[in-house]
Amino acid sequence: MNADIVDLRDFYASGLGIAAERAVAASLMQMWRAIPEERLLGLGYTLPYLDRFAGDCERALAFMPASQGAVNWPVGGASRTALVGGEELPLGDASIDRILLVHALEFAESPLEMLGECWRVLAPGGRIVIVVPNRRGVWTRFEHTPFGSGRPWSRGQLMQLLRAAMFTPCAWSDALLFPPFQRRSLLALAPAMERFGRQFWPIFSGVIVIEATKEVYRGIPVASARRERRRIVRPVLVPQGAGATRREG
Repeated sequence: MNADIVDLRDFYASGLGIAAERAVAASLMQMWRAIPEERLLGLGYTLPYLDRFAGDCERALAFMPASQGAVNWPVGGASRTALVGGEELPLGDASIDRILLVHALEFAESPLEMLGECWRVLAPGGRIVIVVPNRRGVWTRFEHTPFGSGRPWSRGQLMQLLRAAMFTPCAWSDALLFPPFQRRSLLALAPAMERFGRQFWPIFSGVIVIEATKEVYRGIPVASARRERRRIVRPVLVPQGAGATRREG
C-alpha cells in the first residue's frame, strides 16, 4: 500500500517530520557532489529535499506516483510537479543528470522496472540516490511515520537490485538513528542521538541511503513492446551527458 500524499505532507509538517528531514538531508549532503547545470528529478515524495538541493540546478522536476497523489511544487511558483506511473516516466532517454528517490522504491509494484526506467532517462554517468526504510531499523515498526509503510530493504537486497538494473553502487550512508518520538519534548534529543547512533549503532538506522551510477558498458537491454510504446511520448528534455557543458543555441 502506497503512502497518501496528504499523510506525507502532514508528516513533514510535524515536529517529527522536520527532525527526520534534517537527519536524512544531512546524510544526502555527504554524497551530493555538484553537477554543472544539473537536471534533477525527484521521484516519490521528495519535496522537502528538493527545497534543499534544487536551488543550484538548471532544472528540477518533482514526479509523484499516481497511487500516491500530487501537490504543487514549488510553492508560489510555476508548477514543476507531475503525476506519473513509476514504470513509465514522460521523459526522453538520457535526459536527466541525477534522480532522487524517496518514498518511492518501497511502494513500487516492480522495483526492477522502476529502476530500469530510471536507467533509461539518466544520462551516461548519471547518478541515482535512493532513500529506503531499513529492514533492521526501528522506524519500520511504527505506523505513525511513512517509513513504517511499504517494503523495507536491506543493503544486500539493494545491491542485488541495483546491479540487476545496471547500476553500480558507489556510496552508502544511514539516517534516522533516533527513535520516532511523538512527544515534542523528546525530539530535542534527536540531533544528539543521531550523532551518537551513527557511531555506535548504524546497522539499526531507520533508513538506508545509497548512491549509484549508471552503467553503460554492458549495453542496452533489448526493448520490449511496452518500452517501444513509451518512445512515442514526446521528450520533455534534450538528452545530455551528466555534467556536460550546455551551450545556448
